[in-house]
Amino acid sequence: MSIQTFPEDYLLALPKTDLHVHLDGSLRLETLIDLAREYHVDLPSYTPEGMRELVFKDRYRNLGEYLTGFAYTTAVTQTEVALERVAYEFAQDNQNEGVRYVEVRFAPQLHMHAHMNAVMVIKAVNRGLEKAKKEFNAREAVKSGSEPEFRYGIIVCAMRMFRDGFSEYFKNLISAHRYTPDKELFSMASMELVRAAIIARDEYGLPVVGFDLAGEEAGYPAGDHAQAFSYAHKHFLKKTVHAGEAYGPESIFQAITDLHADRIGHGTYLLDPEMISAPEIDDRERYVERLGQYIADRRITLEVCLTSNLQTNPHMDDPSQHPFRKLRQHRLSTTICTDNRLVSNTTVTNELQLAVEHLDLDRHDLKSVIIYGFKRSFMPTTYLEKRAYVRSVIDFYEKIDRQYFGEEGKASAGDAQS
Repeated sequence: MSIQTFPEDYLLALPKTDLHVHLDGSLRLETLIDLAREYHVDLPSYTPEGMRELVFKDRYRNLGEYLTGFAYTTAVTQTEVALERVAYEFAQDNQNEGVRYVEVRFAPQLHMHAHMNAVMVIKAVNRGLEKAKKEFNAREAVKSGSEPEFRYGIIVCAMRMFRDGFSEYFKNLISAHRYTPDKELFSMASMELVRAAIIARDEYGLPVVGFDLAGEEAGYPAGDHAQAFSYAHKHFLKKTVHAGEAYGPESIFQAITDLHADRIGHGTYLLDPEMISAPEIDDRERYVERLGQYIADRRITLEVCLTSNLQTNPHMDDPSQHPFRKLRQHRLSTTICTDNRLVSNTTVTNELQLAVEHLDLDRHDLKSVIIYGFKRSFMPTTYLEKRAYVRSVIDFYEKIDRQYFGEEGKASAGDAQS
């Protein structure tokens, strides 16, 4: 396999999206330490180097170790002020590397307590994002129309499962319903959250564009949350579901059938029959073939997170072993995302470079993957306005391409309008 690369400044200049990125996994490390001191949160180290060595590593032994850092990031974001700050900085970090549209996701119930409900959490995050958006779009290049605007949407995450140690909200919920089966508790929490998300969108005009399901897949089926996702579906709220990240294709099937998923978070094992564990599936090859065909035909986009997948699936030694290339060969709709900028120590630019260097992503494919991010987004605008915005992004993309590769760049990269 020939290794190719592109100049980092070229990838930085290109307009990009991030459709799968967790706010609580994307704090600036210095901000985490600063907030920990302010709110008296104990950390294993108070230096960036120490936190990198002890918590936020390059490789993790398993998903459980990967998730350890979230206990610290959520602990320091229990106030509106802290949430607004990290959201503002998050938007700036994306802007600084050329991301022009981002859909940031987070679980409000991890930040809820007696003094802050779900809508207040969403409002605080939105204030930070909106402040950064206004500052960026006030730049002359944007106002003149020579560069596309920065835009964003908010995705609200429900949890597949939770324990009382997850947050004050979950502790109180479990205590109040101590004799309720876990399955019913999970459903109850998801229903409460989706109602709050729709109130935030419809009554307060916040750009809540999607509802997500995150957390451990094995043993916690998507069907437990079907009522909440049906409610979202009936209220025109888009759906994305973490599935096939560390579990088999049947988890993805649950997401698209039980939860009406419009996009799939990760989808790593979509085409891997060896990852099927359901005993009732006899012909595994045929199962993944049909599942892949269905998802391809419906253009259900996969939110691929290369570095994160390598970190949570230790049997993958390097990016070349990621199934992204196979997903592309099957003409599946894919876009490259970060998952967690801090926890995975990555950026969108870095993820794209990994795909280029290790997974044969050429300039034509690069453009396709990037533009699909804009096209398959849940952008909080009308369909016609979205089309016009995507057209402006494509024009800007081709302008950057010509600056680096001349007139042949436009022809070789294609229009990416399909």
